[in-house]
Amino acid sequence: MQEQKKIILISLITGIVLMLAKFTAYILTNSNFVLTDAAESIVNVIASSFAFFSIYLSSQPRDENHPYGHGKIEHFSVFIEGALIFVAGTVIIIKSVYGIFHPNTIHDLLIGAIIIGITGAVNGALGYYMIAKGKSLPSITIEADGHHLITDMVTSIGLVIGLLLIHFTKILMLDSILSILVGGYIIFTGYKLVRRSVAGLMDETDVEVVTKVVQLLNDKRRDEWIDIHNFRAQKYGNELHIDCHLTLPYYFDLNKVHEEVSLVDKLINNDVTKTELFIHADPCLPNCCHYCNMPNCPVRAEAKTEDIVWTMDRVIRNKKHFE
Repeated sequence: MQEQKKIILISLITGIVLMLAKFTAYILTNSNFVLTDAAESIVNVIASSFAFFSIYLSSQPRDENHPYGHGKIEHFSVFIEGALIFVAGTVIIIKSVYGIFHPNTIHDLLIGAIIIGITGAVNGALGYYMIAKGKSLPSITIEADGHHLITDMVTSIGLVIGLLLIHFTKILMLDSILSILVGGYIIFTGYKLVRRSVAGLMDETDVEVVTKVVQLLNDKRRDEWIDIHNFRAQKYGNELHIDCHLTLPYYFDLNKVHEEVSLVDKLINNDVTKTELFIHADPCLPNCCHYCNMPNCPVRAEAKTEDIVWTMDRVIRNKKHFE
């Protein structure tokens, strides 16, 4: 968690410096197009500030009011960031439409392009670094902040091209037209972040992670693991919570059941991601025999005749595989 705080703090400090640089470029050029980038940099600073707070809060230990911890705050942080980006894009479009009918006098576009180009390069490098760190830690807040900075880099590239185009063609209306296009792109980026945060708050399945878990269990399954069903997953910050039912031979004693459940736990935590598992052990039934791999079973009712591959569609059902 200390590493996450350090990364967000670097992002926050960098965002403040780049924001001042972009507003300097706006003052020099008086360009609506430059203002689009400067306005978005305000969002960067606000979002990074809230992200820093959310990571601090998500690191707090569980308590009686938050038995699953405080990790959900990271989804709320992403929602705030996406909403702010959406609002910034809307304001940019409104101001740019006004600028078409009431154009500004713009100047020093080459200097502005150089400043914006430098800020874009810095944001791009930091953004790719944060996305990589966000996936490895993992942290949805850091990854979202990284994607935001990549969006800022793309905006800056378009901005530099646009400023050079305006400078050489002398078509001043391009300043507002290009600003509207960039504003639309910013709104779309904000929508994607809001969509992702709502999905997390509504416990939408992280298909990529859960598919990896199911594939791992299928590849490393033991003969004792007859089937897995009623499989459900939730994300709380950087921690995955999984509930499932594991069918085991009914004649196993409690120690053996605990051993098998612990093996599933260790397998997922070591090979996929940090996970808290709640595994309900089910006893096998005679109808399980036709797909059970258990060798030398003393109570087998019939020979094994079928191999059942564990897939997402099969394991999420709330029933044993023969039902």
